[in-house]
Amino acid sequence: MIEIRGDKKVLITPISTEDLADIKIGDIVWLDGDLMTCRDVAHRRLVEYGRELPYDIKDKAIFHAGPIVRKIEGTEDDYEMVSVGPTTSMRMEKFEYEFTKLTGVRVIVGKGGMGPNTERACKEFGAIHCVFPAGCAVVAATEVEKIVEHHWDELGMPETLWCNKVKEFGPLIVSIDAQGRNLFEENKVIFNERKEAAKQAIYPEVKFIK
Repeated sequence: MIEIRGDKKVLITPISTEDLADIKIGDIVWLDGDLMTCRDVAHRRLVEYGRELPYDIKDKAIFHAGPIVRKIEGTEDDYEMVSVGPTTSMRMEKFEYEFTKLTGVRVIVGKGGMGPNTERACKEFGAIHCVFPAGCAVVAATEVEKIVEHHWDELGMPETLWCNKVKEFGPLIVSIDAQGRNLFEENKVIFNERKEAAKQAIYPEVKFIK
């Protein structure tokens, strides 16, 4: 569902296709509910090796991130988030269509843009890709209320599936919407046009440089 809190548009898991219908590239949203960290190896295990995820992410969100966590003293198996910055989403590009199809994930969060596999997945299955601002890993950790589960610990801390409850996690900039539009790719066209015009304006001023 979607909830408006002041000037914030908050997506709350479970999220439906209808919830994403009016969200467009460039929009800024926040997330409440279930967010699981999920990187290269987890994608490969699911897509290439056919191993089911041990945590249901249908209508929920994943975060391309390798966090730093620490065990809470005095507990048997409880952890807290220390730092959770996004990793480059394009590393998951070749897996993301099949991953989205198999899992039903609704919101994919990471760093930087993604390509045609993810565009196709978002359009066919009703999902979005969002960018979390890089360099804000500690801020992101403060928006994690609790680590509720963790799986595939044998992969090491960065690749473990850390299953979190988050509150107003963001800001998240929508880079691919459920119609398959891609903010990064559309901006490349615009910026290249501006670049050419800027070059033509500069050339007369630097023509003495050989």
